[in-house]
Amino acid sequence: MNRGIETSYGWVVGDETDTDPAIRVFKGIPYAQPPLGNLRWKPPEAPMAWTGMRSTSEFSLPCWQSHSEDAFVWSRGVFERSEDCLYLNIWSPEDADDLPVMVWFHGGAHTGGWGHNALFDGTNLARQGVVLVTINYRLGPWGFLAHPLLSEESPYGSSGNYGLLDKIGALKWVQQNISAFGGDAANVTVFGQSAGSQSTCALMTSPLARGLFHKAIGQSASCLGAFSSDANGFITGRELVSELAEDMSLDKLRAVSNERLLSAALATNWASRSRITIDGWVLPEAPENIFRKGAAARMPLLVGCLANEGHLLIPLNQSLTHEQFDDYLLRNFGGGENQLQAIKAAYLEEIQQSPGIAQHAIATDLFMALSMRQWASFNSVTDQPTFLYFMDHIPPASRIYLPDTAELVLPGGPRSAGAYHSGDLAYVFNNMDKAGAYWLPVDYQLAELMSRYWANFARNGNPNGDDLPFWQAYHSQGHSTMLLNATAQSSMGIRLVKLDALQAAV
Repeated sequence: MNRGIETSYGWVVGDETDTDPAIRVFKGIPYAQPPLGNLRWKPPEAPMAWTGMRSTSEFSLPCWQSHSEDAFVWSRGVFERSEDCLYLNIWSPEDADDLPVMVWFHGGAHTGGWGHNALFDGTNLARQGVVLVTINYRLGPWGFLAHPLLSEESPYGSSGNYGLLDKIGALKWVQQNISAFGGDAANVTVFGQSAGSQSTCALMTSPLARGLFHKAIGQSASCLGAFSSDANGFITGRELVSELAEDMSLDKLRAVSNERLLSAALATNWASRSRITIDGWVLPEAPENIFRKGAAARMPLLVGCLANEGHLLIPLNQSLTHEQFDDYLLRNFGGGENQLQAIKAAYLEEIQQSPGIAQHAIATDLFMALSMRQWASFNSVTDQPTFLYFMDHIPPASRIYLPDTAELVLPGGPRSAGAYHSGDLAYVFNNMDKAGAYWLPVDYQLAELMSRYWANFARNGNPNGDDLPFWQAYHSQGHSTMLLNATAQSSMGIRLVKLDALQAAV
């Protein structure tokens, strides 16, 4: 029997989930006012109170973004969108009482996606004894446009990072209200993948997020990087606004249609830089600087990536010459000749295949495996429990976001794309029945394992538990790493020669 729940803004009533009557789901709860009109490009404001019982039987619409019809496993199709999108969803056991809370930030390059896709259905994680929250947050220029006009208006001299502020607003809502849903506000784990993981990393360095969460999980992206090019986002912001009109005022900018704003972003290649900016308020300085100083929030951390993250995610230039490859190394690594030769020796097998393949492998490892290891290293030196993973199990490639049309035909078969970016999602949420295609018994077994690790970590800051392969904590001396595959086991680091060579040169 469903009962009403009182939040700070009014009463809500949830539904039983489709597959488990013991799990309740609350869809489309507002955590902020619609960011429309004068609230466009403003920090989120608390939602308006309502009277009576609010039904939560339908999800909100995705935030504004491009459609995505032919994007490998990341295709999302054609769908209705809205600027009125700041809502969250909760899955909670019927008898929940002081359970650990997991708050999910979806990926999508900060330009696409939504938190209520069937892939992120929280029923199976809630069965592990957690309260799961997924959110939508502003994307693209709606969520990350930075411009001097917006900074001049801000009392903090800040613009951009509205999508991060949305996440902070959702976490504040969780602190105020999650106990009514059986969650423990003092035990909140933030977890995310790709852009969601980058956000998790960034929020660990934001003074505005302090105390709002207590553990973090990062899947396949960090926030580490120099932000040396257009760090505050003004260059690309000015280009986008100039594309709309040369004499644009704030009032005119806030009146621009969603279609025109999206077109201008695409025409100016606005998303070519990091959507997150160093705005001086949400992020006072580059996150890597804060981690290096040991000034990031101290908390248990679980991070990792997959074996073939760069497949169709990072461009592969098959026509790259050996001379161009050497130029790439000189441009990207400040080390001496010995360090460059060490990188070449480490990637000799790839170089023998082609310079383009070698460059692609190096770019992939810099972006993923090395940055995730570095994030773990920064955290472990502050004596916080830290766990690193590397998923080399190869999932089937299918349209994981479109279960009704999931089949994806690859010349080499469904597992010929390797352990691709986003290939971990259905496993973490244990949602093979709701996402993708071509699953085998070994996939279901690994999903059970990974979802238990994630829930255990949310519970007590350690993924280990009864009947689970032992996951050794990360230490930078040996780079201990859990290999996630059919025979999950801890290893003393992966790709050690390659990653050590890269780290010595950056």
